[in-house]
Amino acid sequence: MCADTPEYKNTLTLPETDFPMRAGLPKREPAWLERWEKIGVYDRLREKTGRKPFTLHDGPPYANGHLHIGHALNKTIKDMIVRSHQMMGFDARYVPGWDCHGLPIEWKIEEQYRKKGKNKDEVNVVDFRQECRKFAEGWIDIQREEFKRLGITGNWADPYVTMDYHAERVIAEEFMKFLMNGTLYQGSKPVMWSPVEKTALAEAEVEYHDKESFTIWVKFKVAEPADADLAGAMVVIWTTTPWTMPSNKAVVYGEDISYGLYEITGTPDECWANVGDKYLLADNLAGDVMARARLEEGQWTRVRDVPTSELEGLALTHPLYGAEGSNGEWDDLRDFRAAEFVTDTEGTGFVHCAPSHGMEEYELYRDLGMLEQVITYNVMDDGGFRADLPFFGGSYILSRKGGEGDANKKIIDKLVEVGGLLARGKIKHSYPHSWRSKAPVIYRNTPQWFAAVDKAVGDGQDEMGTTIRERALNSIDQLVKWWPQSGRNRLYSMIEARPDWVLSRQRAWGVPLTCFTKKGALPTDADYLLRDPAVNARIAEAFEAEGADCWYEDGAKERFLGADYNADDWIQVYDVLDVWFDSGSTHAFVLRDREDGTEDGIADVYMEGTDQHRGWFHSSMLQACGTLGRAPYRNVVTHGFTLDEKGNKMSKSLGNTIVPEAVVKQYGADILRLWVAQTDYTADQRIGPEILKGVADGYRRLRNTLRFMLGNLNEFEAAEAVDPADMPELERLVLHRLAELDAIVRKGYSEFNFQGVFQAIFNFATVDLSSFYFDIRKDTLYCDAATSADRRAARTVLDILFHRLTTWLAPILPFTMEEVWLERFPGDDSSVHLVDFPDTPSEWADEALAAKWAGIRQVRRVVTAALEIQRREKVIGASLEAAPVVHVADADVLKALKSVNFADICITSAVQLTGDSSPAEAFRMPESEGVGVVFEKADGEKCQRCWKILPDVGSHAHEGTCGRCSTALG
Repeated sequence: MCADTPEYKNTLTLPETDFPMRAGLPKREPAWLERWEKIGVYDRLREKTGRKPFTLHDGPPYANGHLHIGHALNKTIKDMIVRSHQMMGFDARYVPGWDCHGLPIEWKIEEQYRKKGKNKDEVNVVDFRQECRKFAEGWIDIQREEFKRLGITGNWADPYVTMDYHAERVIAEEFMKFLMNGTLYQGSKPVMWSPVEKTALAEAEVEYHDKESFTIWVKFKVAEPADADLAGAMVVIWTTTPWTMPSNKAVVYGEDISYGLYEITGTPDECWANVGDKYLLADNLAGDVMARARLEEGQWTRVRDVPTSELEGLALTHPLYGAEGSNGEWDDLRDFRAAEFVTDTEGTGFVHCAPSHGMEEYELYRDLGMLEQVITYNVMDDGGFRADLPFFGGSYILSRKGGEGDANKKIIDKLVEVGGLLARGKIKHSYPHSWRSKAPVIYRNTPQWFAAVDKAVGDGQDEMGTTIRERALNSIDQLVKWWPQSGRNRLYSMIEARPDWVLSRQRAWGVPLTCFTKKGALPTDADYLLRDPAVNARIAEAFEAEGADCWYEDGAKERFLGADYNADDWIQVYDVLDVWFDSGSTHAFVLRDREDGTEDGIADVYMEGTDQHRGWFHSSMLQACGTLGRAPYRNVVTHGFTLDEKGNKMSKSLGNTIVPEAVVKQYGADILRLWVAQTDYTADQRIGPEILKGVADGYRRLRNTLRFMLGNLNEFEAAEAVDPADMPELERLVLHRLAELDAIVRKGYSEFNFQGVFQAIFNFATVDLSSFYFDIRKDTLYCDAATSADRRAARTVLDILFHRLTTWLAPILPFTMEEVWLERFPGDDSSVHLVDFPDTPSEWADEALAAKWAGIRQVRRVVTAALEIQRREKVIGASLEAAPVVHVADADVLKALKSVNFADICITSAVQLTGDSSPAEAFRMPESEGVGVVFEKADGEKCQRCWKILPDVGSHAHEGTCGRCSTALG
């Protein structure tokens, strides 16, 4: 739409805006960040009164490194939740936080020590903790700026930090609630243990990698046979952990497994079996075991069935029984009984039991009341065997760097020497590793502090149940909404099957377990733990003033026990709390204690990655159920992991990582945010150069839509606005679509469905607006007189669109929408982020009008397609050169077409509408039955101002113009 002659071109009302086509986001976004901080956007939003609070509680990232793409995804989703709810009328609060205690930071300081030749154990513990604190503080400052650069809104001036003195006080108080309500106990059971880091680990601190392990088939001799042919027979076990053999106390079998007695009749040259040996094996596995022993068919025979009733009452001897130099270490008979966990799918059908190093074995003998007979303490905290263990004392399961130690080889060699081995090999399997040191972990029996999940909590908060497990499971189903719902199933199954919570870690950097045990008492004694509210209060007050370091100061025990107790009678516990207890307690010192917290200490939303079903979602649930009696959240939103473009896990070694900082430098933070909005974050999502390029292309299309609006709203004033009731149908159709979209946007944001929200807005902006409404109304906006009713109506709709699109998109694209907003409403205090989504009148919805126009748009598509063919064949250069004849069989649709200016809708100079049957040469589309288009050129001359070809051009006051343009010229 452009005039041919200069004088007429100057009479058009063309778009005027300084809004650039090129965004230049990387350079321009920092200025908007400075502006928001200067005008105090977040604080000004808090000043809005009468709003219902909405609180997203931040799952704290760990303060020990630059942000990765997972951080960017996570914080951006949170930001979209907070911003959208604020603009829907809530007081949406967001207090960012950091996790600061724990092994990752401690490990970094230890690494620094090792490089300097220093020994951590020789450093004063308070000095060491201060170095850990300083390290965390440095990374908090770095990460804060990196998060802010992504456009994340929140109370950055006053975040929560788990190492703040008040936080350490509350964490200790929350622990002491477990102390006082009877769920805390000290027990000795197998826990995942890192020999390299010398501490117990939680499941959430473990990752699984392939590991090559030794595997051995070991002979246990029958000591007390029921039948003569079992005398001297050997039960064969299989294990991938040879290092557990010195701690063996039993062998178990399966009640429903078919067993047989097998005799060796011949052997090859290299074999640890002897002719005449008799082995007890599961029938399903016997052939495989013989093959592992290098025995061939014909070198062994099955003697008979051995029913499990015959196995009852047998006892076995350890393969090191009576070994010279063993000092009787393994001379006790081994227990032999049935167990439910034994299968005949791999191994031998028999399982060797070292209850100190396996949970199933531990639970079996715990339930039998036999733990005292079967628990050993052979493995030290560094993964080495106790010094006085015969043959193996001082050997290590792992090397000091986490590789294979010398223990397995020594044990295998000794078993060969005493004739206890039938076969050996290696196996590659998935094995738990510490996610910090990357070294393998072991199961090790060690005294630890636990929270009992199945013991009645003595606090009287029994609405959700009497035990932590009951409260958690009932909270999951009765109090929490899950987005997606699969999150419910994941957490429910984990809590349903989980053991007691291991609270203690044998480290230095953390909140200590603030409790005392009585000297000489047993953990099972009623007075073993000191439970005194006055002692607890003194600890809490000291932590508030001095932080948890005061627990380690000289004289701390005497200070906290006070005059009521003799310090010599009590032992001070120096283990530190599992960091998941720290983060699980954050609801208490963030939601409960802060002015910008919540009245009931419950968050509206927790939002993290799917790995947090075993991490923060899980620990927060357990912790709160032990202290609040219920879940600390009402909604749980979960996102998946970020992969590269090919669907591979990101890895520095593969060189396929995407660093947020690099994306921001190349494209700007809004492009990274738009990637988040366009992806289904509930599943694993992909990112890479080509994907980001596609996101940027979509952004440019959206930016062009916004630029068109801005250009055509130049100098728009409220007095120009037209009442919707007086608008043409096309404008009322757009308002109807806005009414529909308003519902979609609000529902989508309420349900955290950003992909649905953006897709709906983007399709509306590019299809309904740019390709339809704007395309049609360009002529009216550019060529009509400034006072014409149609032009005023169109500008009114553009104003309505502006207010909705900018606010609806502000949570997703905060920088760009601020730019768009300030283009129209400049000012020191102006910001799109200070306004709400506009209310959309219900009377805008007009289903009858929408149905009518659905038919009109369907016919328009046929006309447009027919004209495109003529354009491709160079019959015409533009659609205004056409005056097609449109045949429409449906009388109602034809009537609708005649009720509007269908030529303007099709952007042609004229159109003929007829109900006559389409001639054979008419253009048709399969999906538009009953519609045919016959191409005709427009009659008349070309208007030099609007370019329409009309019969009346040249017959008006202004030369070379049509009647509409001549009138507009006055």
